[in-house]
This record gives sequence, structure tokens and C-alpha cells, in this order.
Amino acid sequence: MTGGALTRSRILDAAARLMATVGLTRTTTKEIAREAGCSEAALYKHFRDKEELFVGVLRERAPRLTDALARLPGRAGEGEVAGHLEEVTRVAVLFYRQTFPMAASLFASPDLLAAHRGKLDLDISGPQEATQSLAAYLRAEQEKGRLSAAIDPNAAATLLIGACFHRAFLELFFDPDPPEGVLLPVTEAEFAKETVRALLEGVGVRT
Repeated sequence: MTGGALTRSRILDAAARLMATVGLTRTTTKEIAREAGCSEAALYKHFRDKEELFVGVLRERAPRLTDALARLPGRAGEGEVAGHLEEVTRVAVLFYRQTFPMAASLFASPDLLAAHRGKLDLDISGPQEATQSLAAYLRAEQEKGRLSAAIDPNAAATLLIGACFHRAFLELFFDPDPPEGVLLPVTEAEFAKETVRALLEGVGVRT
């Protein structure tokens, strides 16, 4: 790794630590530079502003949810649908658990949220990516006859991603010692397996 790449990596690591511990709004570029052991001038050689740093942290330091979702369409018709969705579920919970404290800071500052939203190309990126990418995979499996054509893939994707988001929220809210019965299923593997099973099999309503 070259000197410039190493400095950039240290800046991202420092930003991720500070944003996760003190929040995005209270994290300044000056503090990030101090944490990274470099000058603010060096920081601005790699990132235009704090919003670009935030996006960099999400893309390069958080669990790679986007990568996991991007692989899905190519897997349509191969392997087990449940296995593919369980993998996405595990990554999504980790992603939201790590990024929730940072993202929550955005909503505490309308100006910062507006600035961040303005820097995104919302046609191709943004929080809607998760459900859109997952829905595209489910639609591809429908076309191959492996999922019921009667199911709305957008609604199914929202159910799964929403469950992951809620699980991450509960883990953070009750960290480090959740009361018994709060996190069910208990383990991450069980949560992924049973949530996907519930999605694919339905709740079995009998009229």
C-alpha cells in the first residue's frame, strides 16, 4: 500500500471509529485528522468534505451489503434460494448494526441530511438500493419458476430488509445485555434461517 493509500485508509478507519462512538454530527474533520494522525490538509486531499467521508465509510468500512446484493442476480436459478437469502440476511444485520449509530446522526440534523441526500445520485445509490437489488433477484427467481409468481417481489424484499433493520436496532438498543426473550431467534444464524423460512413459506393462514 502506497503512502497516499495508507493515509486514506487511516482516515477512513478514524472516521468510522468516531462516527460510531460520538455520532456523525459531532465528528469534525479536525477530530478525524487528529485521530488518523494527519493534518486536515492531508484529509482534504482524499475527501472533499465530511459527507464524502461518510459515504466512504459506508462503502469501504461497513459490512459489504451492496456486494452481497450485487452477487444475487447472477445466482438466480443456481443453488438454494433460501441459502442465498440467509447470506444476505446475515450481512444486512451486521451492516445496519454497524451503520445505524452513524446514520441516526443524519436525522438529528436536517441540514446535514439534506446535504448528504444532495450528494447522492438517487437513481443509482441510496438506502433504497437494498430493497431494489433484492427485489430484482426475487423477480429473476420468479422468472425461472423457483418462486411463486403471485408474490410481489418488492413487498417480499421490504419484509426481509425491514426484519434485518429491526433486529439490528434491537441489538443496539439492548447492548450489551439484552433481557431474555428480547432477541428471538437468539443466534444470528438462527435469525437468518428462521426469518428466511418465514418469508418463503409464509405464515400459513388458514381460513
